[in-house]
Amino acid sequence: MQNQKVLILNFGGQYDQLIARRVRECKVYCEVRPYTMTLAEIKEYDPIGIIFTGGPDSVYKEDSLHPADGILTMGIPILGICYGCQLLAHHLGGAVVEAGEGNAREYGKTLTHYDTSCLLFDGLPEEGISWMSHGDYMEKVPEGFSLTAHSAMCPNVAICDENRKLYGVQFHPEVNHTENGTAMIHNFLYKICGAVGDWTMEDYMHRCIREIREKVGAGTVLLALSGGVDSSVCAALFAEAIGSQLTCVFVDHGLLRKQEGDEVEAAFKKWDIHLIRVNAAKRFLSKLAGVAEPEKKRKIIGEEFIRVFEEEGKKIGKTDFLAQGTIYPDVIESGKGNAETIKSHHNVGGLPDFVDFKEIIEPLRLLFKDEVRELGRKLGLPEYLVMRQPFPGPGLAIRIIGEVTEEKLEILREADFIFREEIAKANLEKTMNQYFAALTNMKSVGVMGDGRTYDWAVVLRSVTTEDFMTADWTRIPYEVLDRVSGRIVNEVSHVNRVLYDITSKPPATVEFE
Repeated sequence: MQNQKVLILNFGGQYDQLIARRVRECKVYCEVRPYTMTLAEIKEYDPIGIIFTGGPDSVYKEDSLHPADGILTMGIPILGICYGCQLLAHHLGGAVVEAGEGNAREYGKTLTHYDTSCLLFDGLPEEGISWMSHGDYMEKVPEGFSLTAHSAMCPNVAICDENRKLYGVQFHPEVNHTENGTAMIHNFLYKICGAVGDWTMEDYMHRCIREIREKVGAGTVLLALSGGVDSSVCAALFAEAIGSQLTCVFVDHGLLRKQEGDEVEAAFKKWDIHLIRVNAAKRFLSKLAGVAEPEKKRKIIGEEFIRVFEEEGKKIGKTDFLAQGTIYPDVIESGKGNAETIKSHHNVGGLPDFVDFKEIIEPLRLLFKDEVRELGRKLGLPEYLVMRQPFPGPGLAIRIIGEVTEEKLEILREADFIFREEIAKANLEKTMNQYFAALTNMKSVGVMGDGRTYDWAVVLRSVTTEDFMTADWTRIPYEVLDRVSGRIVNEVSHVNRVLYDITSKPPATVEFE
C-alpha cells in the first residue's frame, strides 16, 4: 500500500529541509522537489497537499521563480510559506510590493494575531510569536481570500481561501521560534489535506527489507562501513534482509575515537554477515606524515580510503550490488533545478576503480537523520551506535590542528573520551547536537606540582543546531566544564590547558578544519 504523500516545492528557501522534517514528524510522508516540476509530474506524484517554500526572490521581478501553470487550479490544497504565500497572491490577482521602512517589512520574532476560525489556526491561541523574514508584502489580497493573521507592522500576515483550500503565511511555521508552528502544519495536513498519518518507521523498515530481498535475490552486496550512524543503519537493514549475502568492509584508519572500532564490531555480532575489519592505521599515518594543511589531509584520507576499499573488494571478487548510506539531506543539498545548491555530496568520496555493480542501492536516501536513528532502534542496533555523535570522514585528523601523529591521536582520544563521558554522566547528551574535543597546535606554559610545564592546549566544542547550517554554542553548566577540565589535565599526559569554544556558526564552522 502506498503512503499518502505531500509535495514540497522548493523555491530556493533556506528552511526546505525543516518543512519536510515537520511534515514527517506529523507522520505524513513528503518529498522536497524542485519548483520546476511539471503539471504532469505533479499529477503522477499524486500528493494530498502541496507546500510552496520560502525563497530569496521577489515574485514581481522578471527572473523570479514560479511554479507550473495550472497548479493553483488542480484542486489540491496548497500552503504557501513566505515567498510561497506571495506566489499565491501574485498569481491569483493580488499585488506584492517591496515593503518600505517601518511598513510591513519584518525580520525575527514578531507578535502575531490569528483568526482561529481559519482551519490553519483552528484550536490554537489567538496570538503568539512567529518568525518573520520578508522584505516584500501583499499590498492587495486576491479576490476570494480572507485575512487570517496580522501583526503591528503588517496587516496581511496570513491569507486563506477555504473554498479552494489555498492558504498562505508570511512567517515560517517550520522554525522553532514560531510558537505552535508545528501545530499549524499539523492542521494543514489533517484538517485541510485529510491526512491519516500512515508514515511510520515500522512500516518503512518492513517494506525496505522486502524490497531489498526482491532486488538482490540470490546476489551479493558490498558495503563500506564507516561506523557512523548512516552506514551502520544501512548495514543493519541489509543484514536483516539478506544476512550472509552481505559483506561489510570496515576500514579502521586509526583516526577513530576511543573504543569506536570495537564497538562497531560488537554491534553486528547478532547478524550472520561477513564483516571485514581492515586495520590500516599505520598506512594512513604514514601518508599523513608532515601534512598540516586541512584540505590536503582530507584529500589524502579520502583517496587512501578508496584504495583500501578497492584492495579488499578485489580480494572478495565479483559482487552484484553496492550499498550506500546516503540520506535525504545529502540528496536535497546536492541541489535541484535553479534552487540554491548548498553543497555536493559523494558517499565515501567516490567509487573505486574496480566497481562493476548491477546497481547501487541506497535504502536511506528518503530519510532524515532522526528517522535513520529511529530505524536503527527498530533494527535492534545498540543505543551507543544509534545516538553516535556526528563524526567527519577524516576522523580525528581534522580535530588535530596541524600535523597528525600517533602521540597527538592518543592525547585527543583520551581528552575526547573524558568530555563525552562527563556529558553522559550529567545527562546532557540530548541538550546538544554535537560535542567533541580538539587538539590545538598551541603549547603554553603551565604549573603542575612543583614544576613548570610547556604542553598542549585542548579545546572543547559543543553546539546546538536545527540543521547544521547555523549553530549556537552550548551553554554547558560551569560545574560540568570544571569536572571535564580537571580530569583532562590530571588524566591526559602532555595537556596543561583546556579551552571552551563559545563561537557560533557563522562566523565559525562546527569543526575546526
